Amino acid sequence: MQFTQELPEGYLFFRACAADAVTVVDRTLTKSFLLAPDRLVEDWPVERADRFDAAAAEAIAALEPEVVLLGTGQRQVFPPREGLVALLRRRIGVEVMDNAAACRTYNLLAGEGRRVVAAIMLGGS
Repeated sequence: MQFTQELPEGYLFFRACAADAVTVVDRTLTKSFLLAPDRLVEDWPVERADRFDAAAAEAIAALEPEVVLLGTGQRQVFPPREGLVALLRRRIGVEVMDNAAACRTYNLLAGEGRRVVAAIMLGGS
């Protein structure tokens, strides 16, 4: 017998976003993660924008998005070029924003059926 997870909206979505935690559907996360409409990648090792590098970008690219929403915490902080260039070379669009804006924008784009990934940074100081 094959099981299929039926999500309330047909995709994974953000229910809440606070300074130190984010709720995806019914699960509260306190560490950085990646969210695509069909999967959640927990414990993404990037806690701060200045640690976003090519390896971090590769983990995102593996999800095959058309656009990435890079949530950099409570405020927008641009990461080093290295990570951004790694995505742009693959023709993956990148938008850098604070976590709350990334969560709102993700819900909108995922609801439209877009191949979007939210990369949310949590736990950094």
